[in-house]
Parts: sequence; structure tokens; C-alpha cells
Amino acid sequence: MKRVFIPRHFQKLIAIITILLSAVFQSNGQQTKPSATGYVPVNGIKVYYETYGEGKPIILLHGAFMTIGMNWGELIPILSKNRKVIAIEMQGHGHTQFSERKLSHTTLASDVVGVMDYLKIDSADVVGYSFGGEVAYEFAIQNPKRLRKLVIISSTYKSDGWQPEINDAFKDMKPELFDGSPMKAAYEAVAPDKTKWKSFVQQMLSNAGESFNMGDSNIAKISSPVLLIAGDNDGLDKIELAKTYKLLGGSVIGDFVGIPRSLLAIVPGQTHVTLMMETGVISGYLESFLK
Repeated sequence: MKRVFIPRHFQKLIAIITILLSAVFQSNGQQTKPSATGYVPVNGIKVYYETYGEGKPIILLHGAFMTIGMNWGELIPILSKNRKVIAIEMQGHGHTQFSERKLSHTTLASDVVGVMDYLKIDSADVVGYSFGGEVAYEFAIQNPKRLRKLVIISSTYKSDGWQPEINDAFKDMKPELFDGSPMKAAYEAVAPDKTKWKSFVQQMLSNAGESFNMGDSNIAKISSPVLLIAGDNDGLDKIELAKTYKLLGGSVIGDFVGIPRSLLAIVPGQTHVTLMMETGVISGYLESFLK
């Protein structure tokens, strides 16, 4: 068998993710059961969703390689107390089938619209983390009338929004890097075809290696209020993040003109992975911004 060389810093990254996510699973996990689950036929695939609670709708879009429970298990019980939560698993993730369909932000955002149409939701707040944040940006650009408020957690609308090391990392990543990871275990627990794991990971890595830019002018046209949440050491280029905030109407002298509708929160001492474990902090920001 050919031995696969995996750079040491990649091995360390996956080890850290494994420890952190395993701690989450063992401590709390997803304790709230969905009020409904199902599959929506849209754009040639069937997209899996779960709903929780009642009230104004809020849509959750997970990060790369994650499932609903892995990404949102701690937040759903809090959000669903007074909101209707719709959590979606995107192409190839969790319960949603792997497909050879071209993986793109545009298509995935269109899938979200399809789920909304199926559930008869005219408009909603949308929260996206990491890869899900990229899709959420695209959704906001393409469907302004379907969006109430937008929350982007540790994500960007362009490749240059990440620090160079992040983009460089995907050039050398191989599917074998994820063997034994919580992501693979979660996939195998619910995937309709467990044999597609390697193909799914390769598809995601190929997509991550492609440069993208949704356009500064498109971001500036987003009229809905936007909350940007980032960890101070989460891999985002903070200079680019500040530029993004300015495009959204922020970075003003609040004492002169008032606080803008869009907000920026940078959580100290947090990485891309640990940020999502700060349940109290994230839920506090969401409650204040979305109410």
C-alpha cells in the first residue's frame, strides 16, 4: 500500500479538531429533537433539513465536512426557544447525498431557496459558519428579498479574506488526512452512502482550492443588517474583515452618526474551531442582533 505523506502541521490541525469536537460530543451534544425532518428535491439532489421550535424563521448553514449536530448542536436548543430553526445539510454533508454536481456557492445558495420554497418560508434570518458563511453571502447577494438579517461567523466572501496560509494549506491536503476524524465518524453515522466519503472529501478540497470573489460591489449592495463574528486568531485576514465591515456600512464614528445597522464582533482568544464552542458568547450576540 502506498504511504500517504501528510505534513506535520496538517496532522496537528486535525488532532486539535478531533480533541475539541470529541469534547463537545462527550459533554453536551444535540439534546433537542427536531419537530420535523425531511428531504427537499432541488437542483437535481435531495437536500436534508431539520426544523425546531416556533416563531420567526432562522436558517443555519454549517461549516465544511460538518453535520447539523456537529456544528449547531449547542445553539439549536437556545435558538429554538423562541424561533423556528431550519438547519440544512448541504450537498454531500450528513444525510444529504453526495453528487457529482458541480459544487459552487451559487448552486448551494439556490438549494437554500429551494428548501425555503418547500417549507413556504418567504424570508428568514440566515446564519452561516465558515463554508456555510460563504454560501450565506451568496444567498444574500442573489436573494435580497428573501433575507431579513445575515450573520456570518468566521467566514469571508473571497479567497483573499483568509490569511495566505489557509489558502496554501488546501493545495496539499488529501482525503486521507481526515481518516479517524470526528467529521468522518459523523458522516458514517448518517450518510445515505458511506462509500462516498473519499469522493466527498476530494470534492470539497478541490472546491476549497479554487479562488473565489463575490465582489466588493455586491457586498456593498446588501441592504439587510449583517453581523460579522470572528475569532481574533481564526485565520481570517482582519484587515480584509475591516474592509468588509466598511462595505456593509460599518467603521463609522458612532458618536457623530450613530451605530450602523451592521455590526462587527471579534472574540478574543479564539481560533476558527474554538469560536463555535463559545456557545454563550455566540448566542448572546445572536439574541441581541436578531431580536
